[in-house]
Amino acid sequence: MKPGVLAGAELGIMYYKFSGFTQKLVGTAPTEAYSPQGLRPFIPPEASAPIFATPTKLPGDSASDNMFKNRVPELQKLFQKPDGIPVHLKRGYTDRLLYRTTMALTVGGTIYCLIALYMAANPRKNK
Repeated sequence: MKPGVLAGAELGIMYYKFSGFTQKLVGTAPTEAYSPQGLRPFIPPEASAPIFATPTKLPGDSASDNMFKNRVPELQKLFQKPDGIPVHLKRGYTDRLLYRTTMALTVGGTIYCLIALYMAANPRKNK
């Protein structure tokens, strides 16, 4: 074998590997081509020192963080009450206002779309 020639190059065989630096395939020795970087034995890195030495605060350590009372039980009672009112209207005036606004916008948008379709289907004639 000639010095400076990759093994296998004499026989017309080239070995390639993916270069992480150039992001392309590069010619390489057969040993590197058959054991790429991802398949080499793993050498664990040394553990680094922690950046922040302050202790972690666990949830529930202090009651002052939770400033709001749990309203889930009372809302469950409100929504599960069999009074014949739809769920989306059970919370009173704001629910009715939001529902009616949504319905008005839906009807208005439908009418607007129908008018736009009519105008697109029947364009004005130029004289």
